[in-house]
Amino acid sequence: MIPAIVLAAGKSTRMGRPKPLLPLASGDSFLAHIVKTLRAADVEDVVVVLGHEAALVERAFEHSPIAARFVTNAGYEAGQLSSLITALRVVDRPGVVAVLMTPVDVPLFSAATVRALVQRYRRSPAPVVRPVAQGRHGHPVLIDRRLFAGLIAADPGQGPRAVIRAHAASDADVEVDDPGAFLDIDTPEEYQRLLSPPPKSQ
Repeated sequence: MIPAIVLAAGKSTRMGRPKPLLPLASGDSFLAHIVKTLRAADVEDVVVVLGHEAALVERAFEHSPIAARFVTNAGYEAGQLSSLITALRVVDRPGVVAVLMTPVDVPLFSAATVRALVQRYRRSPAPVVRPVAQGRHGHPVLIDRRLFAGLIAADPGQGPRAVIRAHAASDADVEVDDPGAFLDIDTPEEYQRLLSPPPKSQ
């Protein structure tokens, strides 16, 4: 089994309001869209880590058919690694071979990208499998359970990136044609560009 972890605990300081609840043009929030995408890719277990405004975010999904488990990281201010560790302790059980991880501010990756990562891992398990396009790495990232202990013991100041980069290899990367896997929405300006339709060609 390969569960998915959605990191949604941050303060969204630059955005100025909770990113998990930001609506997309479809009407779904960032978080709802991510969970739907993961489920469409046949991910059976989706764990969402909350922190800042946790009660507000969870209430927004009280009557939603979206299938996800919510956990709260009381120490979310310690950084992203603390949220990932919180989730690993929830999902790690016999039968779990790896996890998919994504932050909530990359909402538009496709189900096809998720499937491609899992298929690559199934063919030849690698410590880290990432989507890549033109030299850029995106999300989600697939992490083999061999790295769980290293992540739990990692330096909080460096976060999970140091462990992931140390074990990533180009031959495990998956080339994808999916702009959404590389679109990180952090500021109101980026969010407005996301919602604005492209200009019509003359």
